[in-house]
Parts: sequence; C-alpha cells; structure tokens
Amino acid sequence: SPHPPLPTMTIVIRSITEADAPAISTLVAGFAAQNLMLPRSEAQVLLALEDFRVADDGGRIVGCGSLIELTPTLAEIRSLAVAADCHSRGVGGQIVGELLGLARQRGLEQVCALTLRPNFFQRQGFQIVDRWNLTPKIWSECVYCVKFHRCDEVAMLLNLRDPAAAPDPAPWWHFLADHAPRPVLRWLAPRRD
Repeated sequence: SPHPPLPTMTIVIRSITEADAPAISTLVAGFAAQNLMLPRSEAQVLLALEDFRVADDGGRIVGCGSLIELTPTLAEIRSLAVAADCHSRGVGGQIVGELLGLARQRGLEQVCALTLRPNFFQRQGFQIVDRWNLTPKIWSECVYCVKFHRCDEVAMLLNLRDPAAAPDPAPWWHFLADHAPRPVLRWLAPRRD
C-alpha cells in the first residue's frame, strides 16, 4: 500500500474560542512561511472570532478557515489551512461546507476565494473568475500584499442563490466609492477638461 493506514479521525467542525487563537495563528503561519497564504496574528484571529471555524480532532486543531464579509452580499473564505498530516481526508471540504452554511445564515449571495488550489474549490462548486471582478477584495486587502503585482492566486466565486449559474459578481462601484483611496478615485473619475 502506498500510504500507511489512516488513523480514525473524529473531526468536529466548530466555532472558535479565544483559547484557539494561538493554534490557528501557528497553523496558518506554517503555510505563510511557505508563501502559500498570508499570516494571521493571534490578534487578527481574535478580531474575527465570530468568522472562524476550526476542525477539532479530540482537542487538536487540525484545520481552520474564516468567512470575511467584503460587502453586504459578498464574503471571502480566508485562512483556509489543514495540518499536513490531515491532507486528503476531507477536512478542508468540511470547513468550507461549514463556512458556506454560515454565509447562507448571514444572507450573503456570493462567496469568493483567492487560492493556489483552484481544483479544490471547483470540487466545492466554485468557478474561476477574473480577479478584477472581485474589486472589493482587491481594494480591501490585496493592494497591501507584497505579491500584488505578481499575484499567482486564482480567483474563485460561488453564487449561493443559484450555484449552477455563471458567476456574475455583485456590483462593486458603491463599495469602491466608500473604500478606495482618494488617488484611486481621482484616477477612476472621468476627466473634465
């Protein structure tokens, strides 16, 4: 057999407590060190306490993910990480399923993700979209990323109202008017010569 037998796992996907923040930050940091995702400090995790879910295997955090609202209709899955010894066991899919349930509970219409693993998200029902269609994401966090001008992540989108529908990102210009830096707004505004 190419793989050793898998130990029986009793994974529970649950909300997080303040006590989970160090384990989440450490798990994410391992992938951030490999340049696979952005790090999350314990303080950042605590600020998003209601938005995180973890995969708990008998008290050990073996996976995590968060659902961050970008607009009233669009949220992003962030910090999706699974411990290396738990890969290919469905843990990531369970976390995404829980986060999508949370998005539906909150009345969101769409969920996006930027990923280096598009096939994983396609198996969860997401479709590849042009990253510029996710304008709220770009202006809220991407512009601060060191990889912004050479981003290697794939933009993915899932319509919760009709998952089979072709992706049609929600209008973004209202968000941009409220959140873009002034130089960007001047650049986008029509010139009046």
